[in-house]
Amino acid sequence: MAKWGQGDPRWIVEERADATNVNNWHWTERNATGWSKNLLESILVDLMIEGELGTCKTTKVIEITGDASANNRKGKLFFFYEFVIKIKWSGHTITDPDTKCTGTIEVVNLSDEYDLDNVDIVVETKKTTKEAYVLKDLVIKRGIPLVKEQLAIYLKKLKEEFSQGMVLPRQNSSNPSENVVNTKPVATLPVQVPAVKSSNHGYKIATKKLTLSEEFKTTCDDLYFTLTNPERVKAFTDNTAIVEPYKGGKFSLFNGNIHGQYVILEQNKKIVQKWRLKGWPDDHFSVVTMELQEQEDQTQLNLSQVEIPSDEFQRTEEGWRKHYFECMKMKFAYGVRLL
Repeated sequence: MAKWGQGDPRWIVEERADATNVNNWHWTERNATGWSKNLLESILVDLMIEGELGTCKTTKVIEITGDASANNRKGKLFFFYEFVIKIKWSGHTITDPDTKCTGTIEVVNLSDEYDLDNVDIVVETKKTTKEAYVLKDLVIKRGIPLVKEQLAIYLKKLKEEFSQGMVLPRQNSSNPSENVVNTKPVATLPVQVPAVKSSNHGYKIATKKLTLSEEFKTTCDDLYFTLTNPERVKAFTDNTAIVEPYKGGKFSLFNGNIHGQYVILEQNKKIVQKWRLKGWPDDHFSVVTMELQEQEDQTQLNLSQVEIPSDEFQRTEEGWRKHYFECMKMKFAYGVRLL
């Protein structure tokens, strides 16, 4: 038999004032779902999203699905949560304050498994007008960071609220927050795409740089809209198209023969894409930069494209001229001089 004070610590009662769940050994759980939904609904509404081109506001939390809980095991606190949140936004442009546009912000994977920087948030708009896409771009650039700030507040309050009373104090300990366990995995550094002229198969690819300049008889903002609006892209390519005009968004044209990702979007100024043709060596992307310069009665588009496989250079250049520039001019009368 063990001597007094030398038994299994799970059963040493005298260290605890109430002898309940001695040494916090047993698993205890508190449901935090209802509390979480109420808090999220209150902090995600009436967020003002302002920019030079317009103003938006979150007006309603449409739906929250998921659950949250706080758990204590062996004196350690664990927080588990997983939510999908859909928020409604409304706004107007500075130039047309009477026309309202609406859309949604969807938090796809608020979870203890992901750092907030890796939470996916998707912004949609109901209309396909130029004004709607201006506001959508505003919500993506300024609204998403604002939503993430509010989610950080929620996580902080969750741990503060549910740390109380979960871990009963031990001898020589009075701060239960010391026992909180971070349940998310260690963040990994993002994979950087190396700027080298070699394939994943181990052999080098000879590449060339393409530089083009084209004039369009239209305004700078209209040309930018044509290059980034899904319906207009479908119109001048006369084909199905996927266009997600935001940083990290994907595009796919001509039945997937051209596809890639948006890297930089500067409203009415600059578009940078990772761009490839379907027949290129696996995983080899070029980088396309389109810069717009508005002139007196036209807009000049300056295009540069680096890392084009040498044997695809002529085909790529002809494709830009024939399937992009000429088709845009024919479809939208960009070859006609402005009055």
